[in-house]
Amino acid sequence: MNRIIAIDQSTSSTKALLFDEQCRIVARTNVDHKQYYPQTGWVEHDAEEIYQNMVKAVSQLPLQEEAVYSIALTNQRETAVVWNKLTGKPIANAVVWQDTRGAELCRQLRAEGRADMVMAKSGLLIDPNFSASGVKWLLDNIEGARQQAQRGELLMGTIETWLIWRLTGGQVHATDYTNASRTMLFNIHTMQWDDDLLALFDIPRSMMPEVMPCDAIYGETTVEGIFAAPIQIAGVLGDSHGALVGQMCFTKGSGKVTYGTGSSVMVNIGEEPKSAPTGLVTSVGYSAFGKTYYGFEGNIYSTGATLKWIADQLQLVGHPSEMEALATSVPDNGGVYIVPAFSGLGAPWWQSDVKGAVFGLTFATTKAHFLRAALESIAYQIKDLVDVMARATGGRLQEICADGGPTKNQFLMQFQANMLETPVVCTEVDDASALGAVIMNGFARGLWKSFDEVIPLRKVTKVYQPENDAQRFTLYQQWRNAVNQLIKN
Repeated sequence: MNRIIAIDQSTSSTKALLFDEQCRIVARTNVDHKQYYPQTGWVEHDAEEIYQNMVKAVSQLPLQEEAVYSIALTNQRETAVVWNKLTGKPIANAVVWQDTRGAELCRQLRAEGRADMVMAKSGLLIDPNFSASGVKWLLDNIEGARQQAQRGELLMGTIETWLIWRLTGGQVHATDYTNASRTMLFNIHTMQWDDDLLALFDIPRSMMPEVMPCDAIYGETTVEGIFAAPIQIAGVLGDSHGALVGQMCFTKGSGKVTYGTGSSVMVNIGEEPKSAPTGLVTSVGYSAFGKTYYGFEGNIYSTGATLKWIADQLQLVGHPSEMEALATSVPDNGGVYIVPAFSGLGAPWWQSDVKGAVFGLTFATTKAHFLRAALESIAYQIKDLVDVMARATGGRLQEICADGGPTKNQFLMQFQANMLETPVVCTEVDDASALGAVIMNGFARGLWKSFDEVIPLRKVTKVYQPENDAQRFTLYQQWRNAVNQLIKN
């Protein structure tokens, strides 16, 4: 009896999902971790807390002695951890992908004319969203870090690299092609860490992990003694890439939207790393069976995070799940538009120093209007990206596969379909990123021999067909007017 434990380490929590051989979820656990905001624009996580939460999440699963277990990993991308390989301790909190402390460095590099070189090699724009500027900041600002790095004592990695290193007792320092492609230090053409990019950010090569395909076996672990004998770690990829695989986007031109803390829109562009259109980036989509598939991608910083902010900080609702009923109690947004640029604006604007704003408040504005505007802001931001992708791939996309917690919000999904004028397909597995990791685990361990074998595992639960919304154009124009008041030309 094979059981695959998918670790889905997200920006807000660590989930452990237990899958059977038919890729059905048998059980799940979830452990939240703390968010640290030490200064304006800074966002940090405690990497040690995340590792301990992962162990706790696995320990809470209903494990059976007779089953054969393995672990698959999918993770929040770009969040950078730097640790001392001698002590095993991080030198500071992890710099989260939402963190903007590297914004000034990125502005300087763009002003120096480095953008074309970085884009040509990494497929990415110079932006603090990606790992490189955060790693450089830690080396430059944590006492003794630069000297330790030069002595070869420090290692760096995105979250999955840190978890693999800890799970294997420091025996394996490795990442996969997808996470590597989001660091701004990886050459997506040579599939190696790039000397020019490492030099640009003054990061020693000795810190960098080995880069492996998604469908590789990474090592073995007992997960701190939870298992009597070591089990395999197999199948690793970033969360957005995991969703691309979990949504079975194996054909060129197929795409997905992951609604999480932020949102990722990704379209499979095949085996050639083409230059992305303005506002988008090119990343490794996934790698399997000896081949690499690339994707155009755009990332939105605050979608689910906006709903969490309304519940946790403003306390307008007890939980984001309560928002739909209130939002649909009014016929429209009452002229209110929320631009949730809490960590700046991501794709296609890429303006990290913009702050969030609310437009259109009047004495007639109610809580319901505000909540509706928050939900609508998610759909508008997705449309900003999908329109650019559609033009780059030759027209309107046939459909968009959707996953993540906010897909349970029927108002949002229908509004999204209306805005895109494209069917939005929701599937049985909300946790598409975890499913993608499980599929890569199965490829690595020989459970499935081809993409065709896993395609039937995708079960569609609902398709939201676009309705003829007469207000669609006006609503979107008002959204763009709000954004234009914030962005700098």
